[in-house]
Amino acid sequence: MATTEERTEEQRLYDVFAKVCPSRGTLEHVTGRWGALTLGALYEGSYRFNELRRRVDGVSEKMLSQTLHALERDGLVHREARSANPPRVDYELTPLGHKVAGRLLALIQCVEGAMDDVLRARAAYDARTATV
Repeated sequence: MATTEERTEEQRLYDVFAKVCPSRGTLEHVTGRWGALTLGALYEGSYRFNELRRRVDGVSEKMLSQTLHALERDGLVHREARSANPPRVDYELTPLGHKVAGRLLALIQCVEGAMDDVLRARAAYDARTATV
């Protein structure tokens, strides 16, 4: 178990606000539209590619494929190809992916819960700026 001092030192190794920090790429993969929705869907359980594509409504086959590759490379998604006829490929979250997706879902639920306020704010903004 790392001490508080060791964890603090480890945290200093990565600074998402620094241009060259590798955490920026992962943050982009996780918080981009398709990454966030893919992680959120996989939090529900394992999916085959086309099942996942239907669950993440609006994503193209190409974008889902690219998203899954990026999330797999980052260690958030596990891809399992099974020998079958036709071939079967399943996607599921890794333990790290489950941890990240859980936090992401809290944000998603916060946004969904605040949508009435957001829509009121948008309407007020649009009314103010339409007369300018």
